[in-house]
Amino acid sequence: MLQQNPVLDKIKGWLFDVYPSTDGQMNVWVICENGQRIKLVDTFKPRFYVSSKKAFTNELKSIVSKLPVNSFRFVSKHVDPTNWSKSMVLEVTVTNYQKIPFLVRKILESGKYLRYQIHNSDVAPSQLYLYERGLFPLAFVEINVEKYALSYTLLDSVEVVNYTVPPFRFAGLQLTSNTKHKPSTYNEPLDEIAVTFDDGKKVVVDSGTERYKLLHTAYLIRKFDPDIIFTTGGDSFIFPYLAKRAKVNEISNNFILSRDKTPLIAESKKGTTYMSYGQTYYRSPTRRLYGRIHIDENNTFVFRESGFHGLIEIARSCRVPLHKASRSSIGTTMSSLQNYQALKDGFLIARNKQVGESFKSAYQLLLGDRGGFVYEPKMGIHDHVGEIDFSSMYPSLMKKYNISAETVLCGCCPDSCVKFPELGFHICEKKQGVVPKVLDFAVTKRLAYKKLVKQTQDQVLHDVYDKRQSALKWILVTCFGYLGYRNSKFGTVDGHMGVCAFGRDSLLKASCVAETKGFKVIHGIVDSLWLKKETASSEDYVELAEELTEQLDLPLNFSGLYKWIVFVPSKAHPRVPVPNRYYGVKTDGTIKVRGIDTRRRDTPKFVYDAQLDMIRALSCAENSKEFVKKIPEALKVVKAYKKKLLDHEIPIWDLIITKRISKKTNAYSQNVSQRIVGKQLLNEGYEVHPGKNVKYVFTDAQNKKSLYRVKAKELIDEQTSPDTKKYLSLLYSAASNLLDQFGFCSHAISEYASGYQTPKLEILLKKSD
Repeated sequence: MLQQNPVLDKIKGWLFDVYPSTDGQMNVWVICENGQRIKLVDTFKPRFYVSSKKAFTNELKSIVSKLPVNSFRFVSKHVDPTNWSKSMVLEVTVTNYQKIPFLVRKILESGKYLRYQIHNSDVAPSQLYLYERGLFPLAFVEINVEKYALSYTLLDSVEVVNYTVPPFRFAGLQLTSNTKHKPSTYNEPLDEIAVTFDDGKKVVVDSGTERYKLLHTAYLIRKFDPDIIFTTGGDSFIFPYLAKRAKVNEISNNFILSRDKTPLIAESKKGTTYMSYGQTYYRSPTRRLYGRIHIDENNTFVFRESGFHGLIEIARSCRVPLHKASRSSIGTTMSSLQNYQALKDGFLIARNKQVGESFKSAYQLLLGDRGGFVYEPKMGIHDHVGEIDFSSMYPSLMKKYNISAETVLCGCCPDSCVKFPELGFHICEKKQGVVPKVLDFAVTKRLAYKKLVKQTQDQVLHDVYDKRQSALKWILVTCFGYLGYRNSKFGTVDGHMGVCAFGRDSLLKASCVAETKGFKVIHGIVDSLWLKKETASSEDYVELAEELTEQLDLPLNFSGLYKWIVFVPSKAHPRVPVPNRYYGVKTDGTIKVRGIDTRRRDTPKFVYDAQLDMIRALSCAENSKEFVKKIPEALKVVKAYKKKLLDHEIPIWDLIITKRISKKTNAYSQNVSQRIVGKQLLNEGYEVHPGKNVKYVFTDAQNKKSLYRVKAKELIDEQTSPDTKKYLSLLYSAASNLLDQFGFCSHAISEYASGYQTPKLEILLKKSD
């Protein structure tokens, strides 16, 4: 049955949540200017398109007429992004969006998966609605309300940077069970639920029957009516657990956390394990609320990296509903922006990638597929080194040279003057591609935010702008990666190679110009140069960056002048330099580190703090000579942390190590820590999936019985005792990563921390003095 809108004329407010019903309508939630939260409905019937390289008009009519569709007709559309001419395609309109996968499969089967191509079928209905209406999440709009339809007047723009967000109401949800551990299975009864509101009020529901606790929680959510509900593990456990307990207590229909009265269902959804850049990841299934936004802090990349304001920026810029933007990978949200641009330009979005890689000889592959350029770092410590960076180098090159799937090796400009270095592939000069248009928008907006960050005195606004530009940075980074991704609709392997070729060419030109100015290249990697000139001041480096910007027509920035910087060798091969392992201190006191323990996600806080404090002790040095004299101060830090550990002053939570499980526990051939922890959790009834992180503490690292070597964080109790010997080993290893080049290996540092003064150690300490 069709829903009707309330009797209203016009309202103003922010577009908060959008999701489809199954009866040809779109549910729209609006946060009004006066603070009301109103649900409206709009007539919306999704459409997808069927094309073919040959004319099969009668066959298509016959096939589709037998399927449960609302209507169909032939229309003229742009189908091939490499061809600007239009083609006749079949437009199919459906009422129930859930039938689209079935219809697509039937059409493809009838053409034996070769005859027909499908377009616009894999775009989510809520996003398609935003695209076609020219809207975006949290847009400020004026809505003319009719009985079954809405018409919008957009009072906002996705390009603006000083937009206003609605006055959100927030809540946090936590729970514990009746067992000594937190809930690990759905069969454990609920102990208590804590609901925290944005005014600081916290309500703990811990009395009465389990049935009462669940109903009272639903009442609290209904009473305080939050827009955003935060959880830690809501997707993976909390929401399915609560739904299961509601079902056990026979109150499923009354346990409602959504704003539109939809009960929380105990769905048997499964998460997804996937590979990305050689790493295994796990994404928990989405637990959706309707009319509210649920953000699981354990299941969101954008929120974790750029905070709530970064999430809002991504949702607005990429036209992805807030609940989906919080869980999607940055590549998925960026693809939404590309899809919108393509539809805006009049192109249909193919179900499968259409532009393949061109044929190359072995020599061309050797020449072109080389990645970025690297100058190997000169190992050791260096004084007075300046760092110059290309600002968003690859996105800027893609924008400058118009690199997109439909522009590289285009059919309309074979004599184009714009060609890839080395490979010589031509680029279209007549039309701008989808990818460069998207980058133009993202780069321009990010530069505006970065300008505001520098100009704004208000610390709150400063942080907001910084989070927004940080979110857009991920869009720019991902645009380049997706250019070579096999499933990217607007990706091109040839273009990916071309960007790398332009990047190598630009870095080489920049280094040549720098050397003619008397600067010496100490290190260079892809888009950064570390240069040294004894008499150069910060102003000289700024002047060089400005000259390079003008000559190369690419933005470069002077990142700072180092008092000293140490390039660290490979741990496995001490004579081999590593491009991304260094630490240093700039003249303004800023510490910069790459590739050492403080940058590793599996480093326990105890080791992280110790290594950072060592660098802080060394940071007082103004040059390399003073650095060497400060080494005893850094070693004293190691000694102090050892004492804290042996005196049990380090909380066991600071010794937690985080590792990602890359495969099923029974698939490991060795008893590595991840496997042992996975077994422990499985034995206790926890779910363990490849791609998930496990946290543990070393308890007896050398124990012959592997299960006693480590203990999962979830199983830690008052009797758990850490393996101090193992953690001291990690401490000495982290210290040697900083000082090994100066003669202080792990063994020497261990001796010093233990109070021993061997002749060799005394010599090293005297040299440092």
